[in-house]
Amino acid sequence: MTDAAAAPVQGAARMICLCVDDFGMHSGVDSAALRLAEMGRVHAVSVLVGGKSWVASSPSLRGMHALGIDIGLHLDLTETPLLGGPHRTLREMILDSYLRRLDRRVIRAEIRAQFDAFEQAMGRGPAFIDGHQHVHQLPGVRSELLAELQARDRGSMPWIRSARPPHGWSSGVAGWFKPRVIAWLGSGGLQSAARRRGYPQNRHLLGVYDFRGGRSRYRELLDKWFGSASDGDLLMCHPSQTLHESDPLGRARQAEFEVLSGAEFDAALQRARLQLAPMSRILERRHGG
Repeated sequence: MTDAAAAPVQGAARMICLCVDDFGMHSGVDSAALRLAEMGRVHAVSVLVGGKSWVASSPSLRGMHALGIDIGLHLDLTETPLLGGPHRTLREMILDSYLRRLDRRVIRAEIRAQFDAFEQAMGRGPAFIDGHQHVHQLPGVRSELLAELQARDRGSMPWIRSARPPHGWSSGVAGWFKPRVIAWLGSGGLQSAARRRGYPQNRHLLGVYDFRGGRSRYRELLDKWFGSASDGDLLMCHPSQTLHESDPLGRARQAEFEVLSGAEFDAALQRARLQLAPMSRILERRHGG
């Protein structure tokens, strides 16, 4: 890592982790994740094993293990599942999970297939698990995910993303509403189930917004997220180095990359007196490991 963001901040009392989501979606996301990891500005990367660029980009990501990056599975049950069968929209997935209409055998088979694909490409299990569109926390999904984790016990305990929002922070009505809706969909149930089985989690999830406003707004939000962060929080991000026409978040992704890779990032980190680190290392410190 070549960036001062990875170095200790004098007097820092809080450590957080920045995670790039959607690695494998397309080459622009992949190159952004690799560049930010090399700069020491992100310490976790979450991968879509069914994404269009996953096979081509996974060897480069595998090399990031040497930098101590947490590489995790971005469980996807809506957009790029590996197995055949009907695709659900997120809305359908939520309704089916709460109405208990999910075929758990199908869900379990998909989870197993994505774990297998990850392990084949990375040569090891994921350091953490989260969900594309946060599906990993839904009723019926979280139970099958935890059961599969226990069945695949490799002697280590991956951390599982919590979508619990920070207390007392918002960016207006929309900024208050979206994080809490995401959390309401299952963060409490997942937290209880994960705790019973001994799986650690991040404290809060930062980085939720409506993908509007370009660079200037994202820079403002990043300052607010940094300022409100607690020790052990996770800040998710969705950057891309290039614009892909098929990506509805393309311009927002470019804006995120420009801010996260920009010269002002270090100053924002220093103002907030934060240190960046892999979540696995933060959790070891918090739990005395």
